[in-house]
Amino acid sequence: MRLSDLGRGDRGVVRGIDTHGHADAAELGHEELERRLLEIGFVEGAHFQVLQEGLIGRDPMALKLDDMRVALRRREAGAILVDVTAEAAAEASP
Repeated sequence: MRLSDLGRGDRGVVRGIDTHGHADAAELGHEELERRLLEIGFVEGAHFQVLQEGLIGRDPMALKLDDMRVALRRREAGAILVDVTAEAAAEASP
């Protein structure tokens, strides 16, 4: 599942980044988009919760990512693979 598919209150664990076929990757390049997301903290095993969504097009997304708060455009979030199973959500709970 991709982070961009989730809504407010959803939580889970980051499983990886897949930039292939992604709109931003065409503009930035696959390696550049992946580097940016990793620098922000979207590394495998990071816990997240979707805190807020914008009013227009549900953009941007506000997330709790481990101990940080970050905002991310939904199209960038489409490159982030996540696990939102009950076990992953329990892991991500404070």
